[in-house]
Amino acid sequence: MLIFFYIFGLLAVLSALGLIVLRSPVYCAMALVGTFVSLAAIFVLLNNEFVAAMQILIYAGAIMVLFLFVIMLLNLRAETHKSMHWGLAKALGVAFALGILAQLVGVLSSPAARLGPMGGYSAQRIADEGALHIVGRLLLTDYVLPFEIISVLLMIAVMGAVVLAKRRPPRHIEEGS
Repeated sequence: MLIFFYIFGLLAVLSALGLIVLRSPVYCAMALVGTFVSLAAIFVLLNNEFVAAMQILIYAGAIMVLFLFVIMLLNLRAETHKSMHWGLAKALGVAFALGILAQLVGVLSSPAARLGPMGGYSAQRIADEGALHIVGRLLLTDYVLPFEIISVLLMIAVMGAVVLAKRRPPRHIEEGS
């Protein structure tokens, strides 16, 4: 079993690296699907079939269809990348990375992180109650605010994609030529 964990872990890391390295947005999206599937396989190895099924259905299915739809609507070309201000983009990227690092340090130093990987639930309690019941209870009680924030962020992302995908008329039509 451990060898499969290492194989799927390596596949997840390699496809995540492909997501960063590849130039084509469609290939990047396919590498992200590879990462999602590898993570789902790891969840199956950890006997958490519900999370694995949700990983495939929600992320590798619905979210990736949305990403591909937005990529096709935006019709990205090479000339759009040349007009970007890379200095500002790099500065924002570093700022976001530092913010994520600060959040990660905060989460890992929290009292909940000290409870262990199962959130304080023993293996026997998980076997008795069922992982699905525990995940549902935690998601709709302790983590209801992050759950709702994620749903609002996804809705904003869809609306932003629609606004970005709207085509503007060419200049000669606007000028009345």
